[in-house]
Amino acid sequence: MSQIKYSFIASGPMARQAYAMLEAAFEDDACPLGVAEVDEAADLHEVSLYADSDDTDTTEGRMHALLDGLIGPTTIQREVLPEIDWVAHSLEGLKPVRAARFFVHGRHDRDERRPNDIPIEIEAGQAFGTGHHGTTAGCLKMIARVAEREKPKNALDLGTGSAVLAIGLAKLAHIPVLATDIDPVAVRVAEGNVSLNGTCSLVETRVATGFQHPVFAQKGPFDLIVANILARPLMRLAPEMARHLAPNGSLILSGILDRQRRAVLAAYSNQRFRHIATLHREGWVTLHLKRQ
Repeated sequence: MSQIKYSFIASGPMARQAYAMLEAAFEDDACPLGVAEVDEAADLHEVSLYADSDDTDTTEGRMHALLDGLIGPTTIQREVLPEIDWVAHSLEGLKPVRAARFFVHGRHDRDERRPNDIPIEIEAGQAFGTGHHGTTAGCLKMIARVAEREKPKNALDLGTGSAVLAIGLAKLAHIPVLATDIDPVAVRVAEGNVSLNGTCSLVETRVATGFQHPVFAQKGPFDLIVANILARPLMRLAPEMARHLAPNGSLILSGILDRQRRAVLAAYSNQRFRHIATLHREGWVTLHLKRQ
């Protein structure tokens, strides 16, 4: 059966409120939801709900009834998603990536592993992060550097996507890693990748928006936090990052363009973080910060 994607555009605060409201309203229907920034300068986000193709009018009607009370009349786009093997489709033609000791690859490249590699096999599906993007590769390199020097005892991968960073951390440092994402589709893909790589005993995946979920208090504070998202949400999260980082802990941030580096550093300087190092890759930067 095909799925229907229902989506609409809203400002950041309204998108987050709408996401939370729809999540509660459609919880019993097991409809995945997602929210993604589509225009950083204008702070516009797309909120998406995925439902089976049965009874589409009812689903859209329920969404309109909820949204009209929150943000007024809303244009909801309806898209029929083709029945595609997204895992196979997303990995077609992708070559393995090496970053520090990590070797990120698909199932077809297992024979290219080397004896000293830390292999991460990723069936990326609909989640972001296969190691091929400059931000992901930069994060893996910085993780290798920080984890080997500082020996963290626990870690958080905020905005985990495919869980490639969480898996790499678990394999390298042999520590518990909490891997969270706001997108249920991403978390399902992440769970599959965690199982595929044999790291279920170390990596716990959760759907969580921001730091509001109780799991952060249960598992934190964290010796190491990794967040490969976007500059604007990273800047907004600076105070929460400070509260959930253990004393003398490290922060690795990416999803930041070269031109955004100073603004992100300023936001974290205001929270008493000091800059340790920057990695540049393909127009993106990865930052290593520590709390003063």
